Amino acid sequence: MMRPASWSSAHQQDPTTDLLLLRHGETPLTPERRFSGTGSSDPGLSEVGLRQAQQAARSAVVRLAGPTVVLTSPLRRCRETADVVAAALGVTVEVLEDLREMDFGEWEGHTFAEVRQRHPDDLAAWKRSADVAPTGSRESFTELLHRVGDVARNLSRAHPGATVLAVTHVTPVKAFVAHALDAPATSFFAMELSPAALTRISYTGEEAVLRSFNDTSHLR
Repeated sequence: MMRPASWSSAHQQDPTTDLLLLRHGETPLTPERRFSGTGSSDPGLSEVGLRQAQQAARSAVVRLAGPTVVLTSPLRRCRETADVVAAALGVTVEVLEDLREMDFGEWEGHTFAEVRQRHPDDLAAWKRSADVAPTGSRESFTELLHRVGDVARNLSRAHPGATVLAVTHVTPVKAFVAHALDAPATSFFAMELSPAALTRISYTGEEAVLRSFNDTSHLR
């Protein structure tokens, strides 16, 4: 885990990597709040989602200055969002496998209510412990947090002094935030993240600072 920020003068001299996390725009599954991970039908953006991506792109052009790297999850909804943003910034997109959403197993495509009806014991266990994976999945919240923590460390080392815009999913964004705050994976349940929302985290040396979370001002 990265250590909480301090005012140590030694760390102030390290280059800062600015990570701007963008959740993809809406898909047809989003308004119904259905589980949609790596095991789903890989839906693309809806008309609303495409418009949200365009709004996020306009905001990114204004917010970002200097060298910018655009990364995306391999899933279609993120790649479509990233393509819109990258085109506005005039840069190319790099696919990063570890930005993918988690696999929700047999819960894919279902709402919480439907999962509660089909797998009540599994859902209850999942909500109690971050070490429990969804029915038929191999990845728990704890494992996702470890995966995303590795991504955060690698990005800060690979892009010192640069801005990285990463288009990803609701659960990985929550994991980036939990990692920055040294919070447990159970904290995911205490975060609400909207489609096409922006979250910013700065990494300086081994320190991480959460600058903003779930910013949707560009969608108004």
